[in-house]
Amino acid sequence: MNRNVWLLALCQGLFLINNVALIAVNGLVGLQLAPAAWMATLPVMGYVVGGALATGLVARSQRAWGRKRSFQFGLVVGMVAMGLCAWAAASRQFAALVAATAVAGYYNANASLYRFAAPEIAGPQYKEKAISWVLAGGILGAVVGPNLAARTRDWFEMPFVGAYVALVLVAMLAFAVLSFIEFAPLPKHDPARPGRSLGEIARQPVFIVAVGAASLGYGVMSLLMSATPIAMDLCKHPFESTALVLEWHVLGMFVPSFFTGHLIKRFGALKVMAAGVLLNLGCVAVALSGVDLMQFLVALLLLGVGWNFLFVGGTTLFTEAYRPEEKTTAQAAMDFWVYTTMAITAFASGALVSTQGWDWLNWGSLLPIGLIALALGWLALQRRRNPAAAVAP
Repeated sequence: MNRNVWLLALCQGLFLINNVALIAVNGLVGLQLAPAAWMATLPVMGYVVGGALATGLVARSQRAWGRKRSFQFGLVVGMVAMGLCAWAAASRQFAALVAATAVAGYYNANASLYRFAAPEIAGPQYKEKAISWVLAGGILGAVVGPNLAARTRDWFEMPFVGAYVALVLVAMLAFAVLSFIEFAPLPKHDPARPGRSLGEIARQPVFIVAVGAASLGYGVMSLLMSATPIAMDLCKHPFESTALVLEWHVLGMFVPSFFTGHLIKRFGALKVMAAGVLLNLGCVAVALSGVDLMQFLVALLLLGVGWNFLFVGGTTLFTEAYRPEEKTTAQAAMDFWVYTTMAITAFASGALVSTQGWDWLNWGSLLPIGLIALALGWLALQRRRNPAAAVAP
């Protein structure tokens, strides 16, 4: 663990400030501007759809420019996109807001690769801890993101325009921090070792389960987190209470990263991910018990910790699925499925919470949680029958 890892963790924190604030703000601004209530989370959906569509472009830019320049270009795109969001909100242009959040998806897809850059600059013996500690930088997002949105929402006449402007400044700060990080060079293309095709990589059980669990775990988190500001607004909770719930949720997402890497090293990724499934079930149980502030807070806290165990565990497990020369292709494929799942659930959350209610949204989340449990059990059985399947290629 070195200076580069800590600076990358700070960049992750600044990225999560933007992520959390955008999710908190976009749904509420969407609710104000959308022609129909069920369209309220379209700006949130635009953010993740843009991320899904950008994964291929990000992979190519990483190969062509290297980690550092690609990450910095993503931040420039983010600054422009959040400036466009501010203009769209100020001029009450719903379609323009959705388009601007889609452009911001490129920044989202780019910065999500910080977690894969972490073990490259820390060394393979610190793989689990580097991934976990960089993701722990998200604690900064947990504390600052919701409060930044709350404190800047009234900077201008139209609510939340100030929040978008503040996020431009956060991205500028991240750009400056990145300039001090020394990234490990990516493997150069070698015609003698072109790597396997994506189809061959994706047919591995470890690829299927790592990508499936990370995607569905992120999907459940997105489904419930994106709907929470709208559900709490419909339940007459003030925005300050919503900001508090989101703050504890994101703390749950990233505080465990201080020890998740140690747990994975001791017990294995599959067992830690199974604990994440149980925490997701606990979230649903608490959410279905009522709609008071404390029930929202505890449910979203459990959801955050469950996401951490599934996503850190899934990312660590995924590093067993590819060789060094295959990393940009494989990582882009994983993030494509993560963002595609998030896009579907972000759209579904607005439609379901506004038409079916908070309870049905939680009941529906049991299906992807059950699929994750089945996938983990299947891979554990595969490895018990064939121990060689647990060895990285």
